[in-house]
Amino acid sequence: MKNADPDQFSIGELTVVGRLVDASNATLLCEIQEGENPVSVIYKPIAGERVLWDFPDGELAKREVAAFQVSEALGYKIVPETILRDGPYGLGSVQRWVDVDESIDVLSLASTDDLRIRKMALFDVIINNTDRKYGHILPDLEGAIFGCDHGVAFHHEDKLRTVLWQFAGESLTDQEQADLSALMDNLEDVSIREYLSDKDFEALHMRIDRLAQEGTFPFPSEDWPAVPWPPF
Repeated sequence: MKNADPDQFSIGELTVVGRLVDASNATLLCEIQEGENPVSVIYKPIAGERVLWDFPDGELAKREVAAFQVSEALGYKIVPETILRDGPYGLGSVQRWVDVDESIDVLSLASTDDLRIRKMALFDVIINNTDRKYGHILPDLEGAIFGCDHGVAFHHEDKLRTVLWQFAGESLTDQEQADLSALMDNLEDVSIREYLSDKDFEALHMRIDRLAQEGTFPFPSEDWPAVPWPPF
């Protein structure tokens, strides 16, 4: 994942070079020019978001940014740098592109108890991710594992849907409890409040507190489909 200059990432001109046709919302591959070296990013304009029955219109891009903010506050580095900025089709989220290691079988990796996968599973519980598919798990060429497509997260109602249920019922480690405590302490200091409604922000607080109090990974809900469909 090649980094652009921070200023260029925020204000550099976005040039559309392609579209991810499998995405349900407008998802554009763009380049930001940095000298002679273009840096690839994913641009999701708010104007290209399809209407959902359970999420407010025009907020998916903001939730993408909120997911990055939580990932950073946790120190997990799961979400590639993501900001809200203007582009050729208006305001939208812009996220650094991840060069995926195609030699890794994501299905097999996602079924393990790998610590990187466990962190992603905990992260998804925290943000109430409704769409953790195998295709949204991105092992990069340097050994990190990133996640993408977090627009349908942070709902104030419990809607967790994920392919990462292998940790259900397991006790949180001391380190994970410490991570939750640090996140609660830092939540007011990060800019996440800019991107979530008061109701969704309060629900985030409540989820973190409940998770810490219960001390275990949750089981699938009987009131909501446990796995997104299709799962890939």
